[in-house]
Amino acid sequence: MKGDYQDLVDEISALLGAPATLENRDFRLIAFGAHDSDDDLAMDPVRTRSILTRQSTAAVRSWFEGFGIARATGPVRIPAAPDAGVFRGRICLPVRFRGIVQGYVWLLDQEPGAPGPEPAALDAAMEVAQRIGVLLAEEAKAGADLSREFQAVLTAGRGWQQDMAVAALRAALGPGGDGLHAAVCVAPWPGEAPASVPGAAAVCVVPRRGGGAGEAGDAPAAGPAGGGPALAVLLRLRSTDALAPALTAVARLLPRTAEPAAAGAAAAGPRAKAAAGAGAAARAAGSGGSAGAAPAGPSGGAQRMTAGVADPVRGLAELPAAWEQAVAAARAAVAEPRLGPVAQWSQIGPYRLLASLAADPVDDPAARTLLTPAHRELARTAEVFLDCAGQAGRAAAALGIHRQTLYYRLGRVEQLTGLDLDAGEDRLLLHMALKASRLA
Repeated sequence: MKGDYQDLVDEISALLGAPATLENRDFRLIAFGAHDSDDDLAMDPVRTRSILTRQSTAAVRSWFEGFGIARATGPVRIPAAPDAGVFRGRICLPVRFRGIVQGYVWLLDQEPGAPGPEPAALDAAMEVAQRIGVLLAEEAKAGADLSREFQAVLTAGRGWQQDMAVAALRAALGPGGDGLHAAVCVAPWPGEAPASVPGAAAVCVVPRRGGGAGEAGDAPAAGPAGGGPALAVLLRLRSTDALAPALTAVARLLPRTAEPAAAGAAAAGPRAKAAAGAGAAARAAGSGGSAGAAPAGPSGGAQRMTAGVADPVRGLAELPAAWEQAVAAARAAVAEPRLGPVAQWSQIGPYRLLASLAADPVDDPAARTLLTPAHRELARTAEVFLDCAGQAGRAAAALGIHRQTLYYRLGRVEQLTGLDLDAGEDRLLLHMALKASRLA
């Protein structure tokens, strides 16, 4: 496959009389043409780094994307910018397949005032770029065809079965299996896996989680408890601190309820996008909720679709544990709308522990009556009070009630639960039960 890319890049170089480089949509170098010019400006820092390290930095990527190359259907001219390390202007040929950008062919533009490539030559080069797009799309589809190996890792029993599944996925991924990845869970997921997900090494649908934690050696529960099948995505990452593009790709898998927010961030330009950071990208697909809002789920109607993103891992040995993180984060996003709809495991607070305690909802006798629909307002009062570290003034203000009303309600909570809210362990038990009841 690499030889095919090189031949096509050389063909474009010959058509336009300039050395060309080919990068995928993540700005990773695939092939480049020979460069025999004595012009020192031709090998500027950006081009040199791309060839030597086989990738561009996140800042360089954002800068170039600010010129609309991801949306363009024809050649895009980008002026020189010495301050950004671009000493010579570029001509970018978007590489597309069925309307989806697959990568970019880059050429050095002529000096200002010098005649550039003829329109006919550019048209011919775009035809070659389309052929490259077909190859890149086929390669991406081959990654999607790893669904069986990926699913085996997520559902295999612990021990030797899991080790064998990880080894099979590593062999299928080749050298890319040793790179940096993040596991993603999108749930509930209706239907089959999408044909392709930008930046994904593998995609599959996993069955819903069964009841109980099981014994050592049993197959681990796959999807979130009670939420139907889940979509699992293994995302390639450029670095541990460059999660924003990956989170944006995940957000696009969710219902398009607040897509304009994501679109607005994308249109704000490279500097704004860089400043937005991973946290903003994670929330770009929807709006958050407030603490104490009733969770969706069995008692609140159909469960909304959410996504959880695990901490990045290098290699595949820790992939099963990363998947559990992703599942926990997706469940937490349902429990606390303010965390989602795309939640990162590192940011879900107590749900990191609560989600790992049991696959099934926690049913503690002390809180059972309080958690019935008839006492929903009392349960919310108790949760807000405990969220405020037992400070009555803060809790009353958050609930919008008088302090005496708060005391009355807390007294009713103690009567229903048999717990003493002045005792630390009783507070801890009730707080955990209330938070755990939100987990879908």
